[in-house]
Amino acid sequence: MVTSKQAFLPKQQRMFKQVGEQLRLARLRRRLSAEQVAERAGISRNTLYLLEKGSPSSSIATLFRILSVLGLEHDFVEIAKNDELGRRLEDAKLKAPRKRAPRKRKKDD
Repeated sequence: MVTSKQAFLPKQQRMFKQVGEQLRLARLRRRLSAEQVAERAGISRNTLYLLEKGSPSSSIATLFRILSVLGLEHDFVEIAKNDELGRRLEDAKLKAPRKRAPRKRKKDD
């Protein structure tokens, strides 16, 4: 099966780099080497390096394992928790008045 790489927009690429930088800083604050984190997460050091550089090629499971090693797995659960746009769309739909057909009048015989 042939798979094609999906291109990411510049904004999305910046977001990957930002997440990677945040992971690297979290690792450094804990004074853990890349080798230690990679070993504990069950991944290669190169995979960790690529993720910290903002490469979008890693799986969500890999990200979760790294967060777990860093003690940040609760951050994983927070993804899309505060869906402001979705809530506004939902609220707008709920607030719209329902349109009903007019009642039919009974004719007196």
